[in-house]
Amino acid sequence: MTTTLAGGRAARRQTMRRIRPRRSPAVPLLLAVWAGAAAVLWLWWHNTPAVADLTGQVLGAGRITGLLAGYLMALVVLQMARVPALERRVGSDRVARWHAMSGRYTLSLVVAHVFLIMWGYALQAGKSLGDIVQQTVDSVEQLPDMGKAALGTGLFVVIGLTSIGPVRRRLPYDAWYHVHLLTYAAVFLTFWHQITTGNDFAVEPAAKTFWYGLYGAVTALVLWYRILTPIRLNLRHRMRVEAVIEETPGIVSVLIGGRRLHRMGAEAGQFFRWRFLAPGMRFSSHPYSLSAAPRPDMLRITVKAIGDHSARLRELAPGTKVWAEGPYGALTAQRRSRGKVLLVAGGVGITPMRALFETLPGAAGDITLLYRANTTQDLALWDELAAIAEERGARLMYAVNSPEGERPDISAENLQRKIPDIETHDVFMCGPPGFAQSVFEALREAGVPARRIHHESFEM
Repeated sequence: MTTTLAGGRAARRQTMRRIRPRRSPAVPLLLAVWAGAAAVLWLWWHNTPAVADLTGQVLGAGRITGLLAGYLMALVVLQMARVPALERRVGSDRVARWHAMSGRYTLSLVVAHVFLIMWGYALQAGKSLGDIVQQTVDSVEQLPDMGKAALGTGLFVVIGLTSIGPVRRRLPYDAWYHVHLLTYAAVFLTFWHQITTGNDFAVEPAAKTFWYGLYGAVTALVLWYRILTPIRLNLRHRMRVEAVIEETPGIVSVLIGGRRLHRMGAEAGQFFRWRFLAPGMRFSSHPYSLSAAPRPDMLRITVKAIGDHSARLRELAPGTKVWAEGPYGALTAQRRSRGKVLLVAGGVGITPMRALFETLPGAAGDITLLYRANTTQDLALWDELAAIAEERGARLMYAVNSPEGERPDISAENLQRKIPDIETHDVFMCGPPGFAQSVFEALREAGVPARRIHHESFEM
């Protein structure tokens, strides 16, 4: 059974909207980050006398790694704060990659800082490198806030280990997600020893004020966007499950009703983090894209059963309360810069592409959708896509495996054959990472500039 959920007059108006590409603030933000790192380096240089002996060199290296680690900790938390300027302008997947990279650098700097500082303290006490373990124990027992710092460092190590690729893939999503939330506790525990034992903050009151301001601002953003904003959103809109409909075997659509949903500011191509307040699902929050243009009284997600949480969605009863956070994501019409658009969907990546297929501005022939699936039975929402294509004069193509299981050839040559002017298109893409990478390479070879290939992955 399939269900059609049209976007109504709001979606129709959006198809007539002028193309006004919105520039990503990623470059200015990265420049600001590097400027902050340069300020941290200057602080260290300003407060570091010339050193000639090994003890001074080791302690100096320990201080600079500690300062940079403390600076990156604030950025790691900022990237978890769901700030709209990041989530909706830069893109959730890009912010997630920044977060992962910052986390790796932070953990490396923290480990280096602990090793170097403890080695330096051992040298000051007339000991050798072999006494570093005992020196660490003595420092934790004697120096202020070092016990908290040790606990925070241990949490960072645990979080880092669970984020390693092979370990991450073996862990259930909910287990990884909740372990990852311990980052807040780790940062809180390690912050205080930076102030009480950090030489740079002891001799520079302005530096201490800046550090308090940095961490205070990040804390305020987390409280506002991770706690207060979701509470306000859900109290205002009071969402609930209206119906659960099987689209194809293993894929279901969940219709979600509520009050004044159009005031949530959601756009086609975006996603929410959904928490369904049903037994066994209350403590799970997962990202799912909207599979239809938002309506004032209805939202829809379409989900493939690939895990425990997604498989249980078919069991949701009408009336189940829904808690949502969002909208997130920058895969919207605002990214468009050209008149013609190619949408590429792989598997359940059709969900944001279906919403964009309905709402992207364009005349007849301007919009093309390429849908990749294993079989024709796996082409979810196909009837809706066909109806949209007929109504809008858009092109709809699919690529499925042959009866013998041979994969279709989505190469640069084939893309150019099907779409001769493909290099003039904007491309919106959503699908599994391997599929997205291969299509990206084919598009680049076909002459599409990287800046006009827009894609997001919501595996966070």
